Amino acid sequence: MRTLARRSWTALVRLLERDERVFAFLLALVMVGGLATLGLAPLRPRYRFDVYSLVLWFAAYKACILALVTVNPRATRPIFTGALAVDLLLVFSLLYLTGGADSLFYLLFFPLVAVNAYYFGRWVGLLVALVAGLLYAAAAALAPPWVGWTPVIILMGLVGLPAFALGHVAERERRARAEVERLNAELTGTLTRLQAAQQELVVAERMATVGRLSLKVAHEVRNPIAAIELNAEMLGDIVSEHPHPDMNEAVSLLGAIREQVTALDALTEEYLAFARFPRPQFEEDSVNEMVMAVAEFVRPLATRQGIAVRLETDPTVPPMAIDRSLLRQAVLNLVKNGLEALSQGGMVTVTTRRLDGTVEILVSDTGPGIPPDVGRRLFEQFFTTKPQGTGLGLSISRQIVEEHGGRMSWGSTPGSGTSFTISLPIKRAEHV
Repeated sequence: MRTLARRSWTALVRLLERDERVFAFLLALVMVGGLATLGLAPLRPRYRFDVYSLVLWFAAYKACILALVTVNPRATRPIFTGALAVDLLLVFSLLYLTGGADSLFYLLFFPLVAVNAYYFGRWVGLLVALVAGLLYAAAAALAPPWVGWTPVIILMGLVGLPAFALGHVAERERRARAEVERLNAELTGTLTRLQAAQQELVVAERMATVGRLSLKVAHEVRNPIAAIELNAEMLGDIVSEHPHPDMNEAVSLLGAIREQVTALDALTEEYLAFARFPRPQFEEDSVNEMVMAVAEFVRPLATRQGIAVRLETDPTVPPMAIDRSLLRQAVLNLVKNGLEALSQGGMVTVTTRRLDGTVEILVSDTGPGIPPDVGRRLFEQFFTTKPQGTGLGLSISRQIVEEHGGRMSWGSTPGSGTSFTISLPIKRAEHV
């Protein structure tokens, strides 16, 4: 039972979370309660009516107002304006039916004007007080005896002045709350930006440390690699000078050693490129010519693997201020990834096109695509699915594109290939 009561109370609190619902509930409370309270006062025989039934109908009417506000919260102001007019007419009718100026039901004007002044503001509260005084005068005139204008003016003053003060306080409270909400939103945004900056700083410090370590390791490893490569070449020369059937296996082993040394040398160069990322040197150059050079460079290797390289350039692409060597490296990394994804057979397409103030370089392949779990970590440093990969190729490519003021995006459908898009702003590049 306690749990059920607690749930009911929680549901009621949630229902009244919005300001318009709170206002509708409070207005219903004061008006229905006020009507029921005034019903305790004895009426003269000629003015008697069923106050209990009136209270029930009035409560039902207020429940309908609350329901309307809940269903259509955008129309709260027109709904409350209409409800205010109905309430004023109801109080006027009660005054007229119960003796005019001699009726106690004029007291209902006090909570009615006060609560509406809180919602609509001080000037509306003052206007409603004046209307309430005129309705009181009309009821007194229609249900003699006429009491004169003095009680009417007193009613206007006693109702209007507190309503004006309450409306003024309510407006200040709303402005203060709006300012607090604005400051809270600004503080939340600032905290979010600080957290993001802190995370970026941590990542930057971590990558700087990794970069320094990579630079040191790469430098230390290059000399032994060079020595191994030199010794392998010397052994190859010695073996070639002594042809013998038993030397065939030695030649094969030396070829494997030199192949692995070449792979280690390529990894070392990639780590060095990451650790020593140069500042771009922008010069006006042709993006189309750079892309053509990349395509011609990889075409022999692609042909040996049975892969076609298709090139589509847009003649409207203008000369741009770019770092040709860096941008070539970024495009070459993407093309190599496409060749490795195809392995044997398929097509890699390199396309340039101009879209308003942007030049796009698209590199797509007809490979198996990228799985979603891999795609989430695609640009993460040192993440790779290749047996001998460093996980730096895409990261370096994106960094190069961002140094040009552009961005890199990708898309992939499993079984239908992958495409990478480099977007470079023409105007930004011209002013770098």
